[in-house]
Amino acid sequence: MDNRLIVFGLHELEGIGWKTMQQLISRFPELHHLFDLSSAEIVAKGIRASVAEQIATRFTPAFIEQKLHIYMKQSIQILTLLDDEYPTILKETAQPPWVLYVKGNLSLLSGRLLGMVGTRTPTLYGKRIAEEWAAALSRAGFGVVSGLARGIDSKAHLGALQGKSKTVAVLGCAINQIYPRENALLYRNIEQDGVIVSEYPIGTGMRPGMFPQRNRIIAGLSLGVTVVEAAEDSGSLITVEFALDESRDVFAVPGPIDSRQSSGVHRLLKDGAKLVTQVEEILDDYNHIIRPEDRGAIAKPSPVFTLTEEEGEILRKLSNEPISIDSLLEQCQFTFGHLHAVLLSLVMKKAIKQLPGSTYILA
Repeated sequence: MDNRLIVFGLHELEGIGWKTMQQLISRFPELHHLFDLSSAEIVAKGIRASVAEQIATRFTPAFIEQKLHIYMKQSIQILTLLDDEYPTILKETAQPPWVLYVKGNLSLLSGRLLGMVGTRTPTLYGKRIAEEWAAALSRAGFGVVSGLARGIDSKAHLGALQGKSKTVAVLGCAINQIYPRENALLYRNIEQDGVIVSEYPIGTGMRPGMFPQRNRIIAGLSLGVTVVEAAEDSGSLITVEFALDESRDVFAVPGPIDSRQSSGVHRLLKDGAKLVTQVEEILDDYNHIIRPEDRGAIAKPSPVFTLTEEEGEILRKLSNEPISIDSLLEQCQFTFGHLHAVLLSLVMKKAIKQLPGSTYILA
């Protein structure tokens, strides 16, 4: 049995984390010898007694084949650090996962990837920036990496799915778990058109430390990481720390100076992160790797519609900040019914968006 399958099998045993795996590989160059060793012989090489006991009593070729069958039945691909297909950019990080469990298009992991992270409680501004910029990055040939969390992560994935380069979701739980549950449909869409990745075997219970650990994979897969809204205590700033440790680019999208959701971003800017106010400023840093055929697709496609004079009048009163229908009534001479009809027409032309509470913003 080759070493990559043995590494996978060891990874499936309880209690074998990153450092223990490193010890086993360095102390047993011929990993297949582990099948024949006693617990005492393994302990003699400096391996913990609990781990040695598991290997001596449970670790067999049949155990590995049984585990492989479980993943095959669920269409989950196995990628080990010993595989040629393992992403080079991730392999070169300080602590690359020994095993990645993958659903979807495996080849996306070796493409040009950019991370996007942020708060789980974004403002409308943050949601719009994340979705629109991720779509633009994807159109320009960059897959967008994020963590499938609520808020900015979800918007980044949704935006990237609109482009051709799609998205990578890195989970902080086992590959067959969907968290949060509200992202079940998004999970399925990414599985079909992108790729889902986890370093945790099926059956791993969720623990608080797992989500910060997955952030090193987001940073490790990415050429650079963009932060869209993050408070001072945001978990997304952990991704930035990993990105800086791996000499990745860090881009920060500024927000209102009194917005708590942007306080962490503003600290990043003080610490030297690159301030970006349009997605093209991110792409400028990667001009040398953007394919000629992708350059024309970077700009957001302009909607094609003809406006009436009344629609133009209302459109000029709207911005990226929500405005209520009552406020619009005060600013124009329309009756409520007439204004409602004009707004409905603009929504149908996708010139504006209606938000909860009968408020409107530019599309």
